[in-house]
Amino acid sequence: MLNWAEIDTVLLDMDGTLLDLHFDNYFWLQHLPKRWAEISGISINEAQTQLKAEYAELTGKLEWYCLDYWGKRLLLPITELKREVMHKIAMRADVPDFLTALKQSGRQIVLVTNAHPDSLSLKIERTELANYIDTLISTHEFGVTKENQDLWKKLQQRLGFNAERTLFVDDSLPILTAAQDYGIKHLLAVANPDSQQLSRQITEFPAITDYSVLLDDIRKANHLAD
Repeated sequence: MLNWAEIDTVLLDMDGTLLDLHFDNYFWLQHLPKRWAEISGISINEAQTQLKAEYAELTGKLEWYCLDYWGKRLLLPITELKREVMHKIAMRADVPDFLTALKQSGRQIVLVTNAHPDSLSLKIERTELANYIDTLISTHEFGVTKENQDLWKKLQQRLGFNAERTLFVDDSLPILTAAQDYGIKHLLAVANPDSQQLSRQITEFPAITDYSVLLDDIRKANHLAD
């Protein structure tokens, strides 16, 4: 599936890739509409319908991922509301072994998420991600999302990776396409980002539903042994 002998740097998305997307889907589609309905006086159904329309309008833009934007828009403390359901934040069950194998192989491991820094902090607080990853990056520090080519230019300037020897893993097909357009050679999609939903059929990129299928090949191409 992947030629690990050609991979030095691994760029990893967070939500849906390392963490179960169920938390985010639950928060944005159920918990936030419910809390907004409570203060705005509209029904939960109305809140869900209105928010879904606004989410669709902002897809791929920094505002969609920005907790400050939604806090001002809805007059709600978004990070505090996330804490109300933070027990749902969880790593995918197959991720610890995957990240351990990557770390032991000597490759550079970088988390690159569109999530707001406050959301990233909450998830680092709740999970063991920071124990495995060399560098944690929220695209908010660059002011542009992974859907945008400018992000990839800025990311390469910051990290100095060789695009020909870099693997990028994400559950978003538009974002994987953006990485491909920039020249990232090795790409991998996650077909089952939300544990509560069925796996998707993905043909555009190599795709996995369980990282365990990669472990033997990662270990065989161990950079520390080179």
